Amino acid sequence: MTTMRKSQSASIRKRLDHPIIDSDGHFVEFFPVVADHLKRVGGSDMVSRFERAWNQTPLSRDWYDLSWEERRDRRTVRPAFWNVSTRNTEDLATSILPDLLYERLDEMGLDFVVLYPGLGLICPHFADDEVRQATCRALNEMYAEVYTGFPDRMTPVATIPMHTPEEAIAELEHAVGNLGLKGIVMPSFVPRPIPKVAREAPEAAPYTGWMDSFGIDSPYDYDPVWAKCEELKVLPTFHSSAMGWGSRTSISNYVYNHIGHFATAQEAVCKALLLGGVTRRFPRLRFLFLEGGIGWGRNLYADALGHWRKRGREGLKAYDPANLDRTKLAELFSRYGGKLIGDREITEGSELFATVTGTAEDPTTLDEFARCEIESDEDFRQLFLEPFYFGCEADDPITPSAFDVKANPLGARLNAVLGSDIGHWDVPDMSRVLEEAWEPVEEGLMSERDFRDFAFANAARMWSALNPDFFKGTVVEGAVTDLLSNS
Repeated sequence: MTTMRKSQSASIRKRLDHPIIDSDGHFVEFFPVVADHLKRVGGSDMVSRFERAWNQTPLSRDWYDLSWEERRDRRTVRPAFWNVSTRNTEDLATSILPDLLYERLDEMGLDFVVLYPGLGLICPHFADDEVRQATCRALNEMYAEVYTGFPDRMTPVATIPMHTPEEAIAELEHAVGNLGLKGIVMPSFVPRPIPKVAREAPEAAPYTGWMDSFGIDSPYDYDPVWAKCEELKVLPTFHSSAMGWGSRTSISNYVYNHIGHFATAQEAVCKALLLGGVTRRFPRLRFLFLEGGIGWGRNLYADALGHWRKRGREGLKAYDPANLDRTKLAELFSRYGGKLIGDREITEGSELFATVTGTAEDPTTLDEFARCEIESDEDFRQLFLEPFYFGCEADDPITPSAFDVKANPLGARLNAVLGSDIGHWDVPDMSRVLEEAWEPVEEGLMSERDFRDFAFANAARMWSALNPDFFKGTVVEGAVTDLLSNS
């Protein structure tokens, strides 16, 4: 390695008594190399098929070929543009060249980095089964070939398609079992057609549909996928875009589409895993949700706990129409109804009461937390706080709230982990990663203990939960071993 450049991040790292683990660094794939792997896996026409599939996603470059009238007519979403910083040429090169990234890690104040892809976040969403599976396979073989040469300080993740459990398991076995990659990233959802629309109006099916987040209401059972993750000792991580969903469909404003989109996609799968009982059935698994920050996770935690307290099996009894004293209700309506009731007949059995009290429900569908088997607040803590981890960027001002035990229900410390996002436009200066992450400590918003959990301890526990050897042979192995032995 060359002599480390001076930076504020490097100076901060020298003062700390613990290493820094980055759980969400990024690289930018060099497409000529991607093309070579696409041809090797899928044949000579796979590159053109890849490009056609790409242009069917919300990142389609077709937007540039359309007039404003055509964009309005088709509601073609404004795609991302200028996704990498060009102010520092070296930073741009660093996002592409793993040797240069490795050389500059000390300058950024980072000891170990888990690297996530760019193209690999989009390709699992390709609709064409053959192209999707071939692309994920080609990318994973490229990642294993190009990005695994620095195992002491960097490790890439494999991209896993999830349209069916079978394809997910096949790629898990290849990428982890055969290629030896020890991290994975999955899509947060799979778009599914509405069956009735697909049958009766197939031309409209691509413009309608719903998002399958694997935990509830899926046409497939994804438990074999979670079991395979457990068997292979890899934790599911999710890093999908929600651009093109709901209100994020502006034809003119990328920022409008971008704000909050990662949080939206990650909340969908997190909520589904919880309510689907996945964390109950697989208590050893840990799940990481990336680039959305802690704000959505904190809100979901508090909101889901509040819903369980009021709409869990016991709480829901307070709303059962059978509880109602209908005679008393009829008397009150008669006495105080006045102009609101007029000359309407108010009796104990009046159909008007149904608009107030609700109707009888199938008792087998009442408990919407049934899969969670929650009996107490402590159960909820174990099902949400223990398995879920939340990637937060270095400059995110909301991160300190993860450790706010006074405001968080049950005195919770949520599992925020540092995700630098180097390689994306969010980080215009890679040398300032640790400097920005440390600012809340200097401002009194985060204690040094909080920072240690955020930048080291939470990530160390998370990555080691299933695979105690995850950090074996790395520069942080000793510190992680000491942490876990003293926990």
